[in-house]
Amino acid sequence: MEGWQRAFVLHGRPYSETSLLLDFFTENDGRVRILAKGARSRRSALKGVLQPFTPLLIRWSGRGEVKTLRNAEPVSLGLPLTGLMLYSGLYANELLSRVMAYGTDYSSLFFDYLQCLQSLAAATGSPEPTLRRFELSLLHHLGYGVDFLHCAATGLPVDDDMTYRFREEKGFIASVVIDHYSFTGRELQALAAGHFPDMETLRAAKRFTRMALKPYLGGKPLKSRELFGQFMVNKIPPKPLPDNGTPG
Repeated sequence: MEGWQRAFVLHGRPYSETSLLLDFFTENDGRVRILAKGARSRRSALKGVLQPFTPLLIRWSGRGEVKTLRNAEPVSLGLPLTGLMLYSGLYANELLSRVMAYGTDYSSLFFDYLQCLQSLAAATGSPEPTLRRFELSLLHHLGYGVDFLHCAATGLPVDDDMTYRFREEKGFIASVVIDHYSFTGRELQALAAGHFPDMETLRAAKRFTRMALKPYLGGKPLKSRELFGQFMVNKIPPKPLPDNGTPG
């Protein structure tokens, strides 16, 4: 890889005594696994640079599954995520790590991810609307297609006050059944717009994205979701990200 690419660290772990094995989200090549040789040594210029949520320019080489990092430079300071917003950022990173194939171009998703981090960094309230929009964007880029605005059985536009039941691989169908898979037309319109004006539409969005993402995530639970829940119950402040770039 000759040129520079914009990138973020999604996840990293120590490798040998002084190196790091990192998963990057790059602008043009999507998810790339890269070995940063000597990045943990005391004299390394990369020490403290290869952190999640820090916008980077990177170059690498190699043709195998694991590339070798040649250069990495921060574009700016890391986005200031703390407390609940830090957990939310780790959740977004874990989602990407779980669903993105290596070496696939997700250039449009890259900018949606950047917007998600910027929104979290600037947020003064709940991160939930930002996370729901990011999840919907991720589903779109994964090729998950669903029409929120029309009944799948009749083709008619959804009505605010009617109830529609979600059927996988078919869509939303008008139904009198009220259960976990049921959504009002108003909730579906909020999902289509990515705008959640109240708790009712926000809860509906979370319910839908959980259902839609489940096939991609499989049965293995998300670590960040568990930590997120613990934080909400106990308000335990998150540990600072270690200097070796490993988020958890």
